[in-house]
Amino acid sequence: MTWDDLDAHLDRVPGTVSAYVGRLDAPPTWTRHADAAHYAASTMKAAVLAALHRAAEAGTLELDAPIPVINEFDSAQPGAPRFSCAQHYDNDDAVWERVGGTAPLRWLADRMIVRSSNLATNLVIGHVGLPSVAEVWALAGARHSITGRGIEDFAAREAGITNLVTAHDLAALLGALATGSASPGRLASPAGCAAMLDVLLAQEHREDLAAGLPEGTRIAHKNGWVRGVRHGAGVVLPDDAPPYVIAVCTTTDLADGGASGEDDACRLIAHVSAQVWATRHQL
Repeated sequence: MTWDDLDAHLDRVPGTVSAYVGRLDAPPTWTRHADAAHYAASTMKAAVLAALHRAAEAGTLELDAPIPVINEFDSAQPGAPRFSCAQHYDNDDAVWERVGGTAPLRWLADRMIVRSSNLATNLVIGHVGLPSVAEVWALAGARHSITGRGIEDFAAREAGITNLVTAHDLAALLGALATGSASPGRLASPAGCAAMLDVLLAQEHREDLAAGLPEGTRIAHKNGWVRGVRHGAGVVLPDDAPPYVIAVCTTTDLADGGASGEDDACRLIAHVSAQVWATRHQL
């Protein structure tokens, strides 16, 4: 299948499908609506992870220091009441079992990525701050992505404060973590970037991008989903070809919003991932 064939296939999908594919530190091989903005869902958690490691390297927090695990957070909308997460809307009971106790930030950040825990995400955001997440996007070279609020901050959402990503920006962020650098600055030290990549490699939700790869293929990735949205972005590390970055964002009725990976949006992203894998030697 050629890139034109893939575009033609995606043209028949209802909604918007965006993509960015290319080797690290090289111009993209194929893009499709790469600057189209989509609701971020949980893909923004990769930027929160980078903000946490930057803060640790700056000495403003300790990754392994225990913090209180609470379920009450300040809204991004000034004057709005504090908000809480709903456990049934989360993907990780392990974090909820710690409510009322403590947990290290490093552990919370791991659960934020590998299980996509919303509660863990808001706890991390509470310690790094949204401006630090915005700085990560800027350093990575993002053009349109915004992390304006935490998860389930409905007062902020109603006020128009939202979280947006593009395929280009997700690829830029994941590529910067994979290479250990970013322009004009660096996201974190090489050791810090390697540690974050290890977390992304441990991703347990493997129903979209990873599903299109041969069993055992390493991919450092973060996905996200709500009803009408399904995204996947990551760095694929083949044994027989150079690494490459892939980001696919879909805003479509094919996405049912579930975490099971049984919807057509998951299968669509897996199909794109498989087609890119087949061309990995020519990227």
